[in-house]
Amino acid sequence: MDGAGILFGIVAIVVVLFAAVIAILSRYRKCPSDKVLVIYGKVGSDKDGQPRSAKCIHGGAAFIVPVIQSYQYMDLTPISINVDLKNALSKQNIRVDVPSRFTVGISTEPGTMQNAAERLLGLKMNEIQELAKDIIFGQLRLIIATMDIEEINTDRDKFLIAVSNNVEIELKKIGLRLINVNVTDINDESGYIEALGKEAAAKAINDAKKSVAEKDRDGEIGQANARRDQRVQVSAADAEAIEGENAAKIAVSRSDAKRREEQAEAERIAAAAEAVQAAKAKQEAYVAQQEAEETRARLEKATQEADVLVKAEIQKKQAELEAEAEAEMIRRKAKGEADAIYAKMEAQARGAQEILEKQAEGMRALVEAAGGDADAAVKLLIADKLQELMEIQVDAIKNIKIDKITVWDNGTGADGKGTTANFLSGLLGAVPPLNDLFKQAGMELPTLLGKEAEEPKNEEE
Repeated sequence: MDGAGILFGIVAIVVVLFAAVIAILSRYRKCPSDKVLVIYGKVGSDKDGQPRSAKCIHGGAAFIVPVIQSYQYMDLTPISINVDLKNALSKQNIRVDVPSRFTVGISTEPGTMQNAAERLLGLKMNEIQELAKDIIFGQLRLIIATMDIEEINTDRDKFLIAVSNNVEIELKKIGLRLINVNVTDINDESGYIEALGKEAAAKAINDAKKSVAEKDRDGEIGQANARRDQRVQVSAADAEAIEGENAAKIAVSRSDAKRREEQAEAERIAAAAEAVQAAKAKQEAYVAQQEAEETRARLEKATQEADVLVKAEIQKKQAELEAEAEAEMIRRKAKGEADAIYAKMEAQARGAQEILEKQAEGMRALVEAAGGDADAAVKLLIADKLQELMEIQVDAIKNIKIDKITVWDNGTGADGKGTTANFLSGLLGAVPPLNDLFKQAGMELPTLLGKEAEEPKNEEE
C-alpha cells in the first residue's frame, strides 16, 4: 500500500507539471510575417513612465500573461481604394474630375503601428477602407485647390509627390501607410484640358510643318546653289536661284499663315472655356451670396424672437415672484394677527383662571376662618354683602314716582288693621323678599336674615 501510494503521488505530480507546461505553451503566441500581434491589458509603461495602452509585435513571439493580458492580430494585407473624385475645385476655380486608385496598408513603423493598435484594432477591412477613403478624399481636394490645371495635367510627378506627402501624413495618424498612388485620368466639364491638348497638338503639327518647310527650303537652296555652281557663267542660273528662293518664301508664308490660323482657333477655344467657367463661378458666387443672405435673415428673425420670448419670460417670472412675495406677506400678516389674537385670548384665559383661583383661595380661607363650617362662611359672606343687597332692594322702588295717593280710610278692617296700614303693607310686599331672591339663586337665606320657619310636621302624618 505504501509503494502504490508513492507511485500514485509521483504520477499526480507529473500530470500536474505536464498540465502546467501545456498551459504555459498555450499562452505563447507567435506573430506571422503578414500580421501584427497586439497585446493589450497591463503591458507596462513607455519611456516617460506613462502606462501604455497596447504592445505591438511584428515578426516575433510573446507570452500572454493570463487574466491580465489578451491579444489580437491586425492584418498587413494591402488595401486597394478606388477614389473617384469629381468636381474638385482647382486654383483657377475650374472643377475637375480626378479618378485614381490608392493602395494602403497598416504600417509596421513603431510609432505608427502603435496608432494602428489604438485606432484600428477590431475594425473590419471594409471599415478601415472607408476611413482611409474619407481621409484621401479630403487631402486630394486640398491639393487640387492649390494647383493650376496645367500643373496637374502636365507635371504629374509634382502632383503625385504632393498627394503622397499630404495623404501619408494624415494616414499615419490612424496607423496606415501609403503604398502606391495611380491617377488614371484628369478631365473637366468645361473642356479646358481638352483645349490644352488641342493647343499642344496644333503646336506640334505647326512645329513639324515648319521643320519640313525648312528642310524643303534647305534642299531648294542647295539645289539652287548647285545649279549656280554649275552655271556660274550663265545668267539663267541666277534667275532659277531667285525663283527657288521665292518659292521657298511662299511655302514658309503659307506655313506661318496656317500656324497662326490654328493658334488663333486654339486661343479662341481657350477664351471661350475661360468665359464659360467665369460665368459659372459668378453664378455659384451669386447662389452662395443668396443663401448667406437668407441664412442671415433667418438668424436675425430667430434673434428677435428670442429677445421677445426672453423678455416675456422675465416679465412672467417677475410677476410670479411679486405674486409670491405678496402672498407671503399676506400669510405672514394673517399669521401675526392670529398669533396676536391667540396671545390675547390666552392672556384673558390666564387672567380669568387667576381670578377664579384667587376667588377659590379666598373662599377656602373664609371657610377655614369659619372653622370649617361652610354655612357659617356663607353667612359671613352675605353679611359682608348685606348692604349692597339692601341697596338693590331700595333701588327697586326708589325710582317709582307717586305724585298723589288718595286713601279712603273707612276704619278698621276685619283683621284689626286700618285701610292705610294695609295699603303700605301691600306696597312693600311688591318688593321681592330676600328669601325669594336666595331661592331663585339656588341658595337658602340664613335664619338670622329672615328665613321662614318651617311648619311643624303633623305627628299623625
